[in-house]
Amino acid sequence: MRGVLRTVYLGLSLLLATGCGNTTPEPYEWKLPAGFPDPAVPEDNPMSTAKVELGRYLFHDKRLSANGTQSCASCHRQEYAFTDGRTTALGSTGEHHRRNSMSLANVAYAASLTWVNPVVPGLEAQALVPIFGEHPVELGLAGQEELLLQRLSGDARYPKLFAKAFPEQKQPVSVVSVVRAIAAFERTLLSGGSPYDRYSYRGERDALSVSAKRGMRLFFSERLKCFRCHQGFAFTDSVKHKLMVFPEITFHNTNLYNVDGHGAYPATDQGLVEFTGKPEDMGRYLAPTLRNIAVTAPYMHDGSIATLSEVIDHYAAGGRASAQGGALSPIQSEFVRGFTLTAQEKQDLLTFLEALTDTEFLMEPRFSDPLASVP
Repeated sequence: MRGVLRTVYLGLSLLLATGCGNTTPEPYEWKLPAGFPDPAVPEDNPMSTAKVELGRYLFHDKRLSANGTQSCASCHRQEYAFTDGRTTALGSTGEHHRRNSMSLANVAYAASLTWVNPVVPGLEAQALVPIFGEHPVELGLAGQEELLLQRLSGDARYPKLFAKAFPEQKQPVSVVSVVRAIAAFERTLLSGGSPYDRYSYRGERDALSVSAKRGMRLFFSERLKCFRCHQGFAFTDSVKHKLMVFPEITFHNTNLYNVDGHGAYPATDQGLVEFTGKPEDMGRYLAPTLRNIAVTAPYMHDGSIATLSEVIDHYAAGGRASAQGGALSPIQSEFVRGFTLTAQEKQDLLTFLEALTDTEFLMEPRFSDPLASVP
């Protein structure tokens, strides 16, 4: 983990050391879904159409892995709302990771960019982790920056794309430009066209079925308290945007595990406590967005719950540890205390969660692989 943090800090130093010139490419035109605020964009990485297009190429390019087998898109596939469908992620060298790949839907608004790491400050710094991180190995290019730049410079397309995206740079093909472009592309991955959005923000009264409307009332009720952790336009309580002075970052213990009766999680992954050292942070993880949740199975930080139906059972029991005969954890979230549902109510809740699927987002050509049809 220290190696990853050193990589992040190195990246931040590079970003701060590389100033922007006076030449400004064509600004990117946001097409924000109804109800979405303006994203917060770093001053040293302004959005541009050319930068986003370059980032799209890089995001899908397997040459960003040392052995040429994986790209960013390998763990963040569009048809799965930019998750990968695996229980836990699999790196380019075959190393199995501890955690489930998180969705990149609306990642422009994410105040925290991993399940538990509270110190990665932005998408630019985060992009360095999968490329150069060693614990775990993802794309596996640690210590091979020159190899990466040689690969990109040797492709006839990339020098032109980099020069257009970063006209102020004397040497536009650089690691700094790579992570800036990827971050710019990721900020465009906006999902706000689900039946729920059409009903709530566009006034389409028939966009939700009667069952989904009943499920929505349950979701936003104090009886279930789902909305306490999955709130607002982003359906998460860890958000940032242009109108906020400070980002909101919250982590939760849902009593997924309680191995000792006192709230302990397995030694292989204990959550936020690994960063803070505070006992009360045992088992705390980010509440991920619920947008497109029906296509992002399996669930939880370790992918240990296979279906949405089982996720509802988990929360209805006050946590899976309780459902398996254990007790409520003394350090679990105050919002996870259990509830009862009839069979119809459970089906209504599932129908509502399925209505958070944005099918246009899952098929949007602007996010797809530009290299798929390139010889």
